[in-house]
Amino acid sequence: PMMPLITAVVVGIFGGLTLWLNDETFIKIKPTIIQVILASVLIGGLLANRLFLRSLMGSAWQMTDKGWRILTLRFSFFFYFSALLNEVIWRTQSTDFWVNFKVFGLVGLTIAFIVTQLPL
Repeated sequence: PMMPLITAVVVGIFGGLTLWLNDETFIKIKPTIIQVILASVLIGGLLANRLFLRSLMGSAWQMTDKGWRILTLRFSFFFYFSALLNEVIWRTQSTDFWVNFKVFGLVGLTIAFIVTQLPL
C-alpha cells in the first residue's frame, strides 16, 4: 500500500531533520503534513470519482456509494481540522502540552470521530 510507504518516508525525513538540526519543529509539523496528505488524497479521489475509503474499509463497513462519498468527505474534513488543530497547539502551547495532545487528545478525537460515523 502507498500510504504506509508515504508515511514512513515523511517520518524518516522529519525525524532525521529533527535529530540532525536538533530542532523539534520538524517532529511537530509531521502530523500536520500527514493529515493534509491524507485529506487531499481522499478529496482527490472524490474528484476523480474513486472511493479510496471503500477500497480500504469496504469489507468492514457495508454502505452504498453515496454513503462512502459522505464518509470520505467527513474524513477529509476531520483530517484537515486535525491538521489545523495540531498547528494551533504546537505553535501556542509548550512541548509537553503538545506531546500530551498528540498522544491522548488526537487519538481520543479520532476514536470519537470514528464512533460517531458508525450510524452512517
